Amino acid sequence: MLTRRDFVGRTALLPFAATAQNTGPVRIAIVTTIYRYLSHGQHIGDRFLVGYPYAGKWHQPNVKVVSLYVDQKPDGDLSEVRAREFGFRVYPTIAEALCCGGRKLACDAVLIVGEHGNYPRNEKGQTLYPRYEFFEQCVQVFKDSGHSVPLYNDKHLSYSFEKAQAMVAASKELGFPMLAGSSVPVTWRLPDVDMPMGAHIEDAVMVGFGGSDAMDFHTLEGLQCMMERRYGGETGIKAVQLLEGDKVWEAGKNGLWSQQLLSSALSRSDTPLGLTVKDGRTQDLVGSGVLPSLAPRAAVYLIEYRDGTRAAMLMLDGAVKDFNFAARVRGAGLISTQFFLSPEPNVTYSACLVSKIEQMFESRRAPYPVERTLLTSGMLEACLTSRLQGNQRRTTPHLAVTYTAPEEAQYCRV
Repeated sequence: MLTRRDFVGRTALLPFAATAQNTGPVRIAIVTTIYRYLSHGQHIGDRFLVGYPYAGKWHQPNVKVVSLYVDQKPDGDLSEVRAREFGFRVYPTIAEALCCGGRKLACDAVLIVGEHGNYPRNEKGQTLYPRYEFFEQCVQVFKDSGHSVPLYNDKHLSYSFEKAQAMVAASKELGFPMLAGSSVPVTWRLPDVDMPMGAHIEDAVMVGFGGSDAMDFHTLEGLQCMMERRYGGETGIKAVQLLEGDKVWEAGKNGLWSQQLLSSALSRSDTPLGLTVKDGRTQDLVGSGVLPSLAPRAAVYLIEYRDGTRAAMLMLDGAVKDFNFAARVRGAGLISTQFFLSPEPNVTYSACLVSKIEQMFESRRAPYPVERTLLTSGMLEACLTSRLQGNQRRTTPHLAVTYTAPEEAQYCRV
């Protein structure tokens, strides 16, 4: 197996050609950890098999799933059922899936979904999903075949920023378009607002819920898709700190995050808990002082950008069950919105993401930079390291990731 140094370094020595423009359906190879009900593999894979609702109509993508690799097959596995129904094979290795049993690349695009399944966790609480290892094996097929195809990697690039960097570097060296990340940046927003391009963001707060390393990544990408549009473009992260419990509320009182912006973000929530659930009354979660009791395991991720901008992400499990954002923008006042997540089992916000993946597969151009997910992956790892090291502030010179967000809005519009 290649080392990470070899993985990045040797790619520059090889000539790579893009595949010829395909006039028929885009042939997709799916590489996933599991394929069962409500897994990410099922959500995303099924949409390429049966289509999905989009922009007020049923959309049937011009694609054909030609192969599938599944790393684990627990009870409820749907891989063989789908293969029989839709006429493709489930292969025992990633290389065989990409080559459809042959010796050369036999697909036009690769979909990697390394989410869900039974995998170990490290001391930081990160699940060690084999996304990098899946990606590495795909790249080896590209190299052996002499050409590459577009590739999507679901959610984090990797639990390790070093591995995530290697993945992005390899895509640049081999010249294939790559997209990654969460569905939160592309789902509908209530209200339908975007951060103005070139905005002077003075402060920002993002609110999320759920467990560490899974839901916090979704929340961070929601924050980052707004912050990246600020004046000067993305310049990277200078330092981070993760605080928990009582320290969260002390930090708010000390001005390390804005209580006004938290109140603004929570005003967009459709799922306030506490008295609202008990007897239907509305409540000022911030002003009433109930948040510490509703969210005893609260955490705040304090983000310092290299250009001096600051933002905070609060994980308020027990207080809300949705994702909300607020920012103070010079000349525009407060901007706030909810990133809307529709309910199971259809989770139509996945269709918003699949439409972007399909767009890249067909055009061979990523609709937004993979560097967003690279930076978010690094932010999350650094914050979890802060927690492991006693909630200390950590400088992050390695997160000097720069990129420019697309001017055109990338989320589903109402």
